[in-house]
Amino acid sequence: MAIADEKRVLVTGGAGYIGSHMVLKLLRAGRAVTVLDDLSTGHAAAITRLRRAHPSARLEFVEGSVLDSAMLTRVLREGAIDAVLHFAGRALVGESIERPIDYWRVNAGGTTSLLAAMHESGARYLVFSSTCATYGVPPPASIPISEACAQSPCNPYGASKLACERAILDAASARGSALRPAILRYFNVIGCDPDGLLGEDHSPETHVIPSCLMVAAGARSEFILLGGDYATPDGTCIRDYVNVSDLCEAHLMTLDALEATAPTAPLAPLIFNVGTGVGHSVREVVEACERVVGRSIPQRTSARRGGDPPMLVADASRISRTLNWHARTPGLDASIAQLWRWMRANPAGYAERACANAGRQAR
Repeated sequence: MAIADEKRVLVTGGAGYIGSHMVLKLLRAGRAVTVLDDLSTGHAAAITRLRRAHPSARLEFVEGSVLDSAMLTRVLREGAIDAVLHFAGRALVGESIERPIDYWRVNAGGTTSLLAAMHESGARYLVFSSTCATYGVPPPASIPISEACAQSPCNPYGASKLACERAILDAASARGSALRPAILRYFNVIGCDPDGLLGEDHSPETHVIPSCLMVAAGARSEFILLGGDYATPDGTCIRDYVNVSDLCEAHLMTLDALEATAPTAPLAPLIFNVGTGVGHSVREVVEACERVVGRSIPQRTSARRGGDPPMLVADASRISRTLNWHARTPGLDASIAQLWRWMRANPAGYAERACANAGRQAR
């Protein structure tokens, strides 16, 4: 049971890549944190590492699903939790095309389940992990992409996240609603904790940078570029890569802004893009990985993957103006070097089979 006057935050998906880094940011900021994760893609070992690094921190772990609204309501009430950072969900474009129902069930279903629990418990503040995939294929004149760009997703992942956004905005605008939401649409997330406590470990790994570094580490024979005939200067997709620590700082600043407003004062939902404003092609990313590891990385180009827009680059001026947030990690190489150091120190990733006891509490 939480102490009544402490500002405890619920982080859904807090054992995953971005979620665990967010928990670390909150603990370093002196926050009390409850993590909810079903461990379908997250790592119990990440929670173990957080506990060991912060033994005096107020960190609770609940193994459970955001689809269980009754359990969520109990967690929010018993923890006296007023703020939620919602990361739990499915997040792979290719997988969403192969298994769209899973994405609608987990992403849209999980978000509406959480909204119901927040309504029942009286929790007010919600920072939602959304995505630039809600924009679909923006016309060239719309790049860099502002928050006003039309949202027309081209894959089930983006469509399910857009449905979540709309559900959140509807819930906030309902008569008598106390919900104060923020929606962060972020671009490609890279890097890891500079101190090496946490990293990026997916199974299977499909993200560009860790996949490329796995080739450099000898865990894969070659890196496969998915499409070399896009309407871009070198034929490969262009993306905006934001460091995970910078992204977590954006979440914390957004949460602080929500909590700083009087509960009865009018507050429009905060909607922000989070990115650097600089685009890099996949070939440029591979070249950056080669610079970091100091050798060439075998690669070949295959056919395009469905659902990939040619170019996604953020206009992040709104969050800069509103919260004075800026991406601080300089360039691709610094973020890639963070992950390369972590991968060399943790060649088996989190190796959960050897380190699976997070002292978790089942609900």
